[in-house]
Amino acid sequence: MIVIIFGPPGSGKGTQSELIATTFGLHSFETSKILERKFKDLQEDEYIEVDGEKFYTKDQKKLWQTGFLCDPPFVAQLVIDKIKELHKEGKGIVFSGSPRTLYEGEKVLPCLKDLYGIENIKIIFLDITPEETIYRNSNRRICELIRHPILFNDETKNLEYCPIDGSKLIRREGLDDVESIKVRIREFEERTLPLIDFFEREGVSVNKVDGAVPPAGVFDQVMKAIGNDKD
Repeated sequence: MIVIIFGPPGSGKGTQSELIATTFGLHSFETSKILERKFKDLQEDEYIEVDGEKFYTKDQKKLWQTGFLCDPPFVAQLVIDKIKELHKEGKGIVFSGSPRTLYEGEKVLPCLKDLYGIENIKIIFLDITPEETIYRNSNRRICELIRHPILFNDETKNLEYCPIDGSKLIRREGLDDVESIKVRIREFEERTLPLIDFFEREGVSVNKVDGAVPPAGVFDQVMKAIGNDKD
């Protein structure tokens, strides 16, 4: 099975992908984590070459840190390489926020169709308002070790360490500042939302889910949308 989950920043893509991965034994694929690892260990003159054009990792990191999407060819190449690796290992995949642009969709979807079959591709759109995006992301914290987000509420707001792995809870400086979040919202609306029409044209239905309810409620909707009602 291939499950693609996308939505505005802070809509709960990572949380839902982890739940789906656990339920169905899929690999949880987060483009943001792949980029974080790439940028953390980058070499000064490191680049990816796509169709004769060089995309320097240090330049992509600057875009990412200020809320702009990285250049689609750079991201698409990283994603496709990982997809092929996972397919060779016989693993199904749940994608969190990938593809992010029409260019990436045009590159990634044919690869998925070829390797896994269109009948095995499910797409979920988690819908939240811009106001909810700003609230969630400006309060967002992740654990230093595994990098997964901690839900922000009255019970967790004073936590200093992750209850799962014990590592320190940190903010993603720059990326989750309010101004950067506003940029990310604009980038999503202009560059990611067009994927809905693209997927539909390619014969893959997009199931819209209310992402504003608590994670358990979102998961119930997701399960029904992909044809696996837990009840």
